[in-house]
Amino acid sequence: MISGTTKLIAHIGFPTETFKSPMIYNPYFEKHGIDAVVIPMGCKPEHYPEFLRLVFKLSNSLGALVTMPHKVTTVALLDDATATVKVAGSCNAVRLGPSGKLEGEMFDGEGFVQGALRKGRKLQGARALVVGCGGVGSAIAASLAKAGVGELALYDASTPMMQALAGRLQTHYPALTVAVGSNDPTGFDVVVNATPLGMHDGDPLPFDVSRLEQRAFVGEVVLKQEITPLLAAVRARGCEFQVGTDMLFEQIPSYLEYFGLRSTTADELRAVARLE
Repeated sequence: MISGTTKLIAHIGFPTETFKSPMIYNPYFEKHGIDAVVIPMGCKPEHYPEFLRLVFKLSNSLGALVTMPHKVTTVALLDDATATVKVAGSCNAVRLGPSGKLEGEMFDGEGFVQGALRKGRKLQGARALVVGCGGVGSAIAASLAKAGVGELALYDASTPMMQALAGRLQTHYPALTVAVGSNDPTGFDVVVNATPLGMHDGDPLPFDVSRLEQRAFVGEVVLKQEITPLLAAVRARGCEFQVGTDMLFEQIPSYLEYFGLRSTTADELRAVARLE
């Protein structure tokens, strides 16, 4: 039920047809009587900077979920950004701070990290490899660094993108060992596919699964199907893994806390979601 007291969370992106968040957040709000609603708002890139500021002129605006193609643009519009935002180079959550300034955070990588921790993985001091240094890969790398991994290796077909992420990591986490240039997973505790490989039939695997340590934990970001060709090969190898949708559900509790709302678990969110 929407009333005059309902708090608004804008879900801003373009186009909106593939948005999943309203079908996860709103059933959860309904179940617990939380007087808030997530509304999809389709905003083209040329209108976004002005529109984001206008969203926070509304007296009942609680915050904004930011998705493609605006995550990178948002960073320059913030008054205050966390180290995670600065390393990732993108932002997917915005709120108005106590002094009226726009504050931003990035939770994509947090979703991956929380999922790994919930599955019993120790990240402190671990050796991690992130294959793919675009938006989602950068966010995961930023959150792994924040979680205290001891070594972080990066690989991307775009050398400038890979080198830029390595530079940001070294600026904000000078004690972290950062390596670049190889997608060989040998010896790593955590290996992440943050590339689009797996979205289309016939895609090659992002790395050689036969070189994985059996103790390795493998993360996938592709959402098209739960068990992608990569994860099928990883499962056959005997490694533990995390499916792409886990990252989506695991980051929502952090969003809820960020906006000052009652938090929950990824399991409850999966149970109440109406994605079909």
